[in-house]
Amino acid sequence: MSDTVRVNNPILPGFHPDPSICMANGEYYIANSTFEWYPGVEISRSKDLVNWTAVPSPLSEKRLLDMNGEKFSCGIWAPCLSYSNGLFYLIYTNVRNWDFGTMKDCPNYLTTAPSIEGPWSDPVFLNASGFDASMFHDDDGRHWYINMEWDYRKTGPRQFSGIVMREYFPEEKRLSDTRHKIFLGTDIGMVEGPHLYKRNGWYYIAAAEGGTSYEHAISLGRSRNIEGPYEVHPHNPLISSYGHPELKLQKAGHGSWCSSVDGTKTYLVYLCGRPLSVDGKSCVLGRETGLAEIEWKEDWPYVKQTDGSLSNTPPEFVNVTAPKDTKQSFPGAGHVHYTFNDDSYLLDFKTLRTPITEERASTKKRPGYLTITGGQSPWSFYEQSVIARRQTDFCFTAETKMEFEPDYFQQYAGLCYRYDEETQYLLQVTYDENRGKILQLNTLMPNNFFERGMEIPLKEGAVWLRVKVEHEKAEFFWSQDGKTFRAIRPLGDASKLSDEYCGMGFTGAFVGMFCVDTEFYKKSACFEYFDYNGLDRAE
Repeated sequence: MSDTVRVNNPILPGFHPDPSICMANGEYYIANSTFEWYPGVEISRSKDLVNWTAVPSPLSEKRLLDMNGEKFSCGIWAPCLSYSNGLFYLIYTNVRNWDFGTMKDCPNYLTTAPSIEGPWSDPVFLNASGFDASMFHDDDGRHWYINMEWDYRKTGPRQFSGIVMREYFPEEKRLSDTRHKIFLGTDIGMVEGPHLYKRNGWYYIAAAEGGTSYEHAISLGRSRNIEGPYEVHPHNPLISSYGHPELKLQKAGHGSWCSSVDGTKTYLVYLCGRPLSVDGKSCVLGRETGLAEIEWKEDWPYVKQTDGSLSNTPPEFVNVTAPKDTKQSFPGAGHVHYTFNDDSYLLDFKTLRTPITEERASTKKRPGYLTITGGQSPWSFYEQSVIARRQTDFCFTAETKMEFEPDYFQQYAGLCYRYDEETQYLLQVTYDENRGKILQLNTLMPNNFFERGMEIPLKEGAVWLRVKVEHEKAEFFWSQDGKTFRAIRPLGDASKLSDEYCGMGFTGAFVGMFCVDTEFYKKSACFEYFDYNGLDRAE
């Protein structure tokens, strides 16, 4: 029996930016950017838009993706997932440089698979004239590839110089030699994130504009000809939070739509952010994925609000038809106690830039434990040994039990709460020549800020490490019996783990485990479990 089910936004909380939605074989799939986090591209699936589960990430092998050495917020930008003639098409950009000089290095690739679980084909290089590429499959059997164009000769918003299109020939795995510039954007500016659609003989182009912060939006145009010109929506933008500081969902923009499984409705997914109420600005959870229903009037799409009215602001919730008593959920939701009897934990956890190998992280070396072998330092853009999951709640606790016996100060391991290499808290066990095994909380912040915390002597054996986050306050604890936990200073400021504090980034806060050995890359730490307890889904 089906019923009307309320779906609260965001539907994919925590770091889930730049959503691309695809409906195929009676299911919905959403692909999200992952930037420097590995594996590349996050994919979630649902039969009803209410209950979402994780799909193994498609870019999980070096032949498909290698980001070693890339700076933070490089890597996977705005993937596009589509389906045609029994194949899933995944377009992705592996950005090599974006904030140094006037040029962006952003090669775009295509991989395909007969199933969302793979196997995914060897990547095909398409072009690198701009990022946020996507594929449109026309009803006449032709395939069209579009991306935003970056003009390094210009300054400011004019560097986003329009949307370019080429035909794609799947048999030859190449683009046409003919380039069309089909859309220049609107007066909002900074046009990017384009997607093409067709309905009732109209071609539609939906593109992000306004940057990816509080001025963000989706602009919309339509044309009878795929090459344009595109007439701009009479009530543009399609969706935006700009000018509405009272809304729970800010930064609304960059998204895509698809028809419902039964073909009677259209659903839009879009990027959004929820600022901390304490400062009204910092989005520590990163950019998230929201859902809205689209209603069509005179062949123009409009966002349907919770009261049934039409406007261009993001709704707090959406009513969908789903099996009765369906409970809203998402990957990593609520209280999850991860054990390490196998590799199933990897559906929620990620590493940095390169795939997890047996040498770096193993559930086989010591059965029942995750053995992490020390990698490079927390500042490195190469072989770090960090395994972490996204923060999905403003209030949560995370805890792990670790066994680690260092004998040199360059060996340290523990619990990390981080945004990027320059911005993180490390609750770590290490070694001091005079005091032996010690615990300390170290703070890394931009502009080479490094604060070493107090040194707490430890005895041999296991140590329990915990972080408790309540909005902007992050408090760290430790124990050596698993029962009595003691706080360790300093207090952390969670609001600093955000795009806003770091200046210009695109990710969000992660919490997890790490191990460093900058002498031989050989010392290992053993983790018995990792517990994440999210406390605020009702917010």
